[in-house]
Formats: sequence, structure tokens, C-alpha cells
Amino acid sequence: MRGRLLRAARAGLETAAGAAAAAAGGPRPGPPWRVLFFGTDHFAVTALRALEAAREPGEGSLVSRLEVVTLPSRLPGDLPVRSCARELQLPTHEWPHTGPLGQFDVGVVASFGRLLSEDLILQFPYGVLNVHPSCLPRWRGPAPIVHTVLHGDKVTGVTIMEIKPKRFDVGPIIKQEEFAVPPRCTAKELEVILSKMGANMLIGVLKNLPESLKNKKEQPKEGVTFAPKITIAKSCIKWEEQTAVQIIQLHRAIGSMFPLQTLWKGSTVKLLDFVEVHNIPGFADQVLNDHGAVPGSLLYHKLSQTLIARCKEGWVGIKTVVLKKKLTAVDFYNGYMHSWFQQNSKTVHQECRFQTLELNTAKKTLKERKILAQDTKQ
Repeated sequence: MRGRLLRAARAGLETAAGAAAAAAGGPRPGPPWRVLFFGTDHFAVTALRALEAAREPGEGSLVSRLEVVTLPSRLPGDLPVRSCARELQLPTHEWPHTGPLGQFDVGVVASFGRLLSEDLILQFPYGVLNVHPSCLPRWRGPAPIVHTVLHGDKVTGVTIMEIKPKRFDVGPIIKQEEFAVPPRCTAKELEVILSKMGANMLIGVLKNLPESLKNKKEQPKEGVTFAPKITIAKSCIKWEEQTAVQIIQLHRAIGSMFPLQTLWKGSTVKLLDFVEVHNIPGFADQVLNDHGAVPGSLLYHKLSQTLIARCKEGWVGIKTVVLKKKLTAVDFYNGYMHSWFQQNSKTVHQECRFQTLELNTAKKTLKERKILAQDTKQ
């Protein structure tokens, strides 16, 4: 009953606001706004929920109408934005369909991944806003959070920018705030933080949209970097080329999407849990460097029950692997390494090592990605 009353109140608010705008013969000068939202993933869901919360009927309502455009789902299960829209009972359109034209004041994009045409953008009197999780012009592209963690950035942020046709993430900056990246933060953790930050910034911009647009500024020409989409090929550890720091950063950046992979005796192994060696009690990096280790060489640290792998520079600790099934470091040592280390557990054996896995292609099929996800859940 309460839900029906709330929807009726919102419908009345929308009708009254629309009538006032029509009588004025142009775009409405202030809220409540009619918003068309474009998004797909969990980052976008946070912004969508913030817009829905801003629809509460009353004198201070910020949004009178809210509809959603999302992409067709190619993977099993639904896209997070589609599921959220269904939960909130919002009208939803599947790209390239965008619903009725000319009936919205402003568009909002968050992690949509498709270029909007100039004709579509011009349908919105106040244009289309983009919630982008980086301090543009750094990390333009579809994977800014991943590249922030991958490259060890100390500072990131969120930019609310104006969408322009033909190119991603080049439009004027409407609002931008910085955020210090927490130590050892993963991309998944950072996404949660920046999604909340971006949603709050978006609501702030919408509260005074005409003034915010007047104060927009072009992006600097200096400091431009790009954040291309990550493929499964990136998950292959290159022991001869990557340092321990780089491998740990790679795990934090993409481990929630693609577990890092390597070769063990010709079989693909997925590595799930990494540990920085300085956090391993009793581990002496400078001592192990004297044992003739080559990149990929493996030791077992009994005290902490951790596999220790040699990198181009330094060592990394590994707690869990997937080889046919999920194994702890103890299980892997007992099943595959024990015979080499019966006499001296600190001696490096040339045959006991991981090797770089070379994938045949940079892109894997959706079926292979599904199998990868299943492997990590075993």
C-alpha cells in the first residue's frame, strides 16, 4: 500500500513539474529533474540508488522522473543495473533503445561503455553527465579503477564531466574531487569507495545544475593517460619481467575478475591469495637470494604455511592455488613439492618452479571466463 501511494505521489509531482516546464516553453530552470540513467555495473548501481533516493516526494525533491538504459546481458545472470532497476520498479530500456525522446532534462552515465551520438545528447536540454572514477584526464577509458591500483597510484578521485560525442572521457569537467588511495587497497574495495563518492558528487551537481554547468572547465592537455579494458591475458604472471611489487599490484587490481595464472609442470595453475614477504614471520629475503633462485623458483615457508615464489626482483608469498581443485599452500607442498625438500627446505631446486603461461589469444570466450569463475569457487 505504501509503495503504491509513493508511486502515485511521484507521478503527481512529475505531472505538475512537466506542466510547468511546458507552460514556460523551455527547459525547466531547476529541480525536480527528469533523468535518464545509463549504466551497467556495481559502480553504476550506487549512483542509480542515489538518484532513486532523490525522488522522495516533497518540496525538496531533486528528481521527478527516473528511467534506465542498460546493455543486453551476455553472461549468465543479469547486469547489476538491470537487477537494481527491477528492484526499484524503474522503467528500463535495452540499448540501443533509449525510450521516449525529448522527455528528459538531463542524462546521467556511469560505467556504460557505449558512445552516445550527438543526436541523442542534444535530446537533453542540460546535456549528459558522466560519473567517472578518476581525476581526468588521468585514466580515460573503461577501466580507470583497475589501472589506478595496477600502477600504484597514491591519489585518485572522481570526476563529474559533460559527455561529448565520438570520444570517451574528453568532455569538460563540472566537478572533481581527489581521494588518497588506502594502502593495500584492491580495485574492488576502491570501487565501493569511489562509487559512494561519485554518487554524492552527482547529487551535489544536480542540486544546482545550471550553475554547475556554467562553471565547467576544459580538461588539461597535460597528464592524459588511458585505461584500456583488461583481458584475461593480463592475468598471466611474467616471472622474468615482473617484480614482486608489480605482481602484488596486479593481484590487487584484477584478482577479483581474473585470478593470476602460471604454469606448473605444463598445467595451468591459478593463484588466489598473495602475501607480501615482509609480512611473513621469519622470512629472510636476503638469505634466499643466495640460493641460486631463478624467476619462478618455489620454496615453502613452513612456519607461515606459505609458498614463496621468486620474481624478477624479490619474492611473493602465495596462500592458495587452484590445480584441478582449490589447494592450500600446505596441500600443494605435500602433494607436489615435498619430495624435493625432504632434506633441506631452504634449498632452491631448479625443477621446482612456476613458469610463465602464454595464452594463445588476448581474449577468452565467455564460456572460458565462466569456467574460470567456477574454478575459483571450488
